[in-house]
Amino acid sequence: MAQVLKTYERYVAREIYAATGLVLAAFLMLFSFFDLIYEFESIGKSGYQLQHAVGFVLLSVPGRSYELLPIAVLIGSLYALTQLARHSEITVLRASGAATSDFVLTLLKIGSLFVLLTFLIGEFVAPPAEKAAQQLRLSAMSRLVAQEFRTGLWVKDDKAFVNAREVTPEAGLRNVRVYQFDQRFQLQTISEAETGEFRAPDQWVFRNVVETRFEGDRASISKFPEVVWRSGLNPEILSVLLVNPERMSIDRLYRYIGHLSANQQKTDRYEIALWKKFIYPLACLVMLVLALPFAYLQDRMGAVSLKVFAGIMLGVLFNMLNGLFSSLGIINHWTPFVSAITPSVIFVLTATAMLWWSERR
Repeated sequence: MAQVLKTYERYVAREIYAATGLVLAAFLMLFSFFDLIYEFESIGKSGYQLQHAVGFVLLSVPGRSYELLPIAVLIGSLYALTQLARHSEITVLRASGAATSDFVLTLLKIGSLFVLLTFLIGEFVAPPAEKAAQQLRLSAMSRLVAQEFRTGLWVKDDKAFVNAREVTPEAGLRNVRVYQFDQRFQLQTISEAETGEFRAPDQWVFRNVVETRFEGDRASISKFPEVVWRSGLNPEILSVLLVNPERMSIDRLYRYIGHLSANQQKTDRYEIALWKKFIYPLACLVMLVLALPFAYLQDRMGAVSLKVFAGIMLGVLFNMLNGLFSSLGIINHWTPFVSAITPSVIFVLTATAMLWWSERR
């Protein structure tokens, strides 16, 4: 029996991998098409042309793959297992003594590859691709990151507040103001600069600087062609503007959370995103287990198309719950770990209940 199960594991793995790959490819083509249609609105603005739109969409594919892989696993495994059930292969194995726990263990082994793939894409492929996509779009349209904010970008760095009216895609600063406070949070200086350029490891070079210094009831103004300012602020932190937290790497999220914490700013959104980087790949295992009860119900659930439709609806629901609990966690200040793991826990409980019900039937 053990040898039969091992042979069957390889067979089931091939079927699930093939079905999931096909579903993922179909989803990526569909979403890329919609993304391209959306980009048509921007074609012709400044220097943004069709080739830029196509490049932007192609660079967005890794991020889309990361988001869609658990859903593709659910639909692909659901289709593959249902097909096996239609041919009575699962029924034969169950009649031969294979328990539900054997099937679950097999699916968890198969799903380990999906977990690893999702993690690698989300950590090493999607973040740089997403950043390159946003830089391509901004550069082609001659736009600046902070243009959409009425007063520009505001960043707190220790006892200084930095306001940049414009931030270039290369993380350069234009029309910069630095408000420096002392230990008692009294304003010491206001420095205005035309441009700011970062020099490693912790220096910014401001050019054409006008500094207003406050001393008691007096204020003095000085002008400098160039000023070097030491700060923990760096282009890596500014690049957060280009990438959604969910598509950032673990290292970048950790560093940015550290920067916000050091400056006593809220970190909820980024902490939830950090926990989701660890938990989201495990959703592939949850989806595989969730597909198993559908295979057990082959005699009571109509055609394969109905089950695939149910899988799509469950995938949409999972995505909605992910976004919902992230937002609720930020609004209600829930523990980031709880906000990140709750959707997966709900689906695990659902899969367990469905397996119990199908076993009872």
